[in-house]
Amino acid sequence: MASVDERVTRAARRRAALIGRLMDVFLDRGFAELGVADLAALLRCSKSTLYSVAPSREQIIVAVVRAFFRRATDRVEAALDADAGADPRERVAAYLRAISRELAPASPAFFADLDAFAPAREIYKQNTGLAVRRVQGLVREAGGRVPGADAAFVGAVAGQVMEAVHRGEIKAQTGMDDSAAYAALASLIVARMAAG
Repeated sequence: MASVDERVTRAARRRAALIGRLMDVFLDRGFAELGVADLAALLRCSKSTLYSVAPSREQIIVAVVRAFFRRATDRVEAALDADAGADPRERVAAYLRAISRELAPASPAFFADLDAFAPAREIYKQNTGLAVRRVQGLVREAGGRVPGADAAFVGAVAGQVMEAVHRGEIKAQTGMDDSAAYAALASLIVARMAAG
């Protein structure tokens, strides 16, 4: 007979796997138009199984969106750690390119639904704020080792662009999705720091 700890661990693994499957659906199709019955049909599971993630549809959405950004943050930080000895400019670019890679699977429907659903929008906003501070810190680290690069200015510009990406302004003005915008920002920053 399984111990309580083993049952809790198995339940946590099942929940994590279910969140991962929901994440795939959300990234592909968005979530605003999908009810719990729709999700259960897509995942071939019961509604009660879905309610093991959270007690309401809205809370399920929040749990999945939060898990997506947590996973993305972990992967972005792992990519940055892998470049720990790299040129400071390249570390900034590696960070932004890693964000671009993590956002690439997200469909326009996912981003539209993020923007339309306040709790999900807030999670994206918080993650963008953390990423802005991280980029600014990386640029400051590089500032002392990259001749002529004004780290405060480059960091501030990166922050402004990242916030504009989050607010949908870059997409509205350029047609670029969030992933492409982060990749372009990485290229701009590297070029500016190299020109310093």
